[in-house]
Amino acid sequence: MTELPTRTDRKMGLVIDLDTCVGCHACVISCKGWNTENYGAPLSDQNAYGADPSGTFLNRVHSYEVQPSPCASQPNPAAQLVHFPKSCLHCEGAPCVTVCPTGASYKRVEDGIVLVNEDNCIGCGLCAWSCPYGARELDLAEGVMKKCTLCVDRIYNENLEEVDRVPSCVRTCPAGARHFGDLGDPDSDVSKLVAARGGMDLMPEMGTKPVNKYLPPRPKDQIEDQIDILAPLLAPVAEDPKGFLGWLDKALDKLPGQTSGGAS
Repeated sequence: MTELPTRTDRKMGLVIDLDTCVGCHACVISCKGWNTENYGAPLSDQNAYGADPSGTFLNRVHSYEVQPSPCASQPNPAAQLVHFPKSCLHCEGAPCVTVCPTGASYKRVEDGIVLVNEDNCIGCGLCAWSCPYGARELDLAEGVMKKCTLCVDRIYNENLEEVDRVPSCVRTCPAGARHFGDLGDPDSDVSKLVAARGGMDLMPEMGTKPVNKYLPPRPKDQIEDQIDILAPLLAPVAEDPKGFLGWLDKALDKLPGQTSGGAS
């Protein structure tokens, strides 16, 4: 069995904003694509176009309707939909590592990322059994356990542009709900974000010390002034158009069937 390192040089991980995630599954698709084409064995699908399809995914998004607790200012808070992405949390006390009988699961000292040596994996499933988050999946085609690698083949790849040296899910998220960095550095952007927004561990009672953090959703019915994001686009550019627009308005006004003062 593999022993966990007593310390790691860094704690690379994700910060996921539950207030921003829209449940579009772009992170799921990009993760599937990148990890099928690159690191390790491809992520297989079974009966993909049949009546009962299944497959291996390293990242999944669950959606829940939640009811916020009443408070003095909101005695009857409105229920809201929360989209909850879930993948390996790269725990400091990862039980999936210590339970592995072949040493295939291990946690790296240099960055704290938990990986699987697929050459040593026998697909026994003990790591999946021990993970309280359900973050491990057995690839039925390859017979090995698969999990999020934080795209270790991207984040250190100097052949990629600097902006692309982040996990595929982070690079793809259209809502900016996923953030990546060193959570062991209190001055990193992700650590500051966690401190500012009250980032939390998933199931802290399990004692696994997950590196990944979640930013809690904010009650949507407590926003005093609702902002219409389309308002700037719908507002008139000018009451009295000038330049090209002014000339075009006058030209259209002269067309047959038009009334004075503008096109009809």
